[in-house]
Amino acid sequence: MSTQSALLPRMHRRRAVTAIVIGLLIAMLALTITVGTFEISPQGVWQVLTGGGNEMDRYIVLNQRLPRVVAALAVGASLGLAGSIFQSVSRNPLGSPDIIGFTTGSATGALVVLLLHSHVSDAAPGANSVLGVGAGAIMGGFFTAALVLLFAGKSGQKSMGQSLILIGIAMGAMLSAINDFLLTRADLDQAESAKTWLFGSLNAMTWNASHAALLGVIIAIPLVLSFSRVVRVLELGDDLAAGLGLPVRAATYWLIGGAVVLTSLSIVIAGPIGFLALMAPQLAHRLWKTPGAALWQSALMGALMLVIADFIAARALAPFQIPVGLVTGAIGGLYMLWFIVRNR
Repeated sequence: MSTQSALLPRMHRRRAVTAIVIGLLIAMLALTITVGTFEISPQGVWQVLTGGGNEMDRYIVLNQRLPRVVAALAVGASLGLAGSIFQSVSRNPLGSPDIIGFTTGSATGALVVLLLHSHVSDAAPGANSVLGVGAGAIMGGFFTAALVLLFAGKSGQKSMGQSLILIGIAMGAMLSAINDFLLTRADLDQAESAKTWLFGSLNAMTWNASHAALLGVIIAIPLVLSFSRVVRVLELGDDLAAGLGLPVRAATYWLIGGAVVLTSLSIVIAGPIGFLALMAPQLAHRLWKTPGAALWQSALMGALMLVIADFIAARALAPFQIPVGLVTGAIGGLYMLWFIVRNR
């Protein structure tokens, strides 16, 4: 009875946190759609969403703000979930796709398509060949993951998590140099457009530029969340998980593969956005007080964080817009300082 009574406050706390985070997310979605250089009243937004409204309001809401906020939700949830999986598999709070180098590898694959096999427009690098960029990002991410896992696997299962971090950092540094080289080989217009994309941006987001990747995210997130039981078993330890009949190495590879797909799809939509996959799982774990990996909580927290960051990026220097990756980078730098000081 005492154990059950001790669990009740935790359950109430988690439900309260979930309700607060969802409420904040809904409020930010409404604020993002209504507030901007061209302000629209809540009544006007409701009329547009229900099929009415004037032509200007319909264009602003349906063709500019709505695709942008939907993309922020999808990318934030994808990166939050991917970061939670990487941190669980590596058993390290620094285990995120941008730290390990998978984000850089996906960006390299996308850059190869953008700069060498397609014409890049000033509006959005991924708008001309969404499928090509998506294939390049996914192939680049999986190629990087294969190399990192190959070298990390040589260290043995016991130290694989630590090796995953160190080898991933080294791989990311080399791929970053390759990305810079690719930019030097492009003409000026291509390089400028791709450089803006590399910062991570949701500016000029349209349905045509993101609908294929958004569909992929909608399919991938529930599939990855279905492996939550596997993640919980892995957190018991490799020996106990193997004793329970779980193929530890195969399960680890499947989880990493799902996280790489989520990361690659988010890069197709918005470019590489740093630190979000690092911060969201840690904040979710602290807010919800989960005993293990907080998968759906990390996805929810990632969505909220990116919607807030994009709101700041679009309106902090209005009418000028800055890439959202710069905002998450600044917040992530502060988070890293806090993390280092706290763990000292």
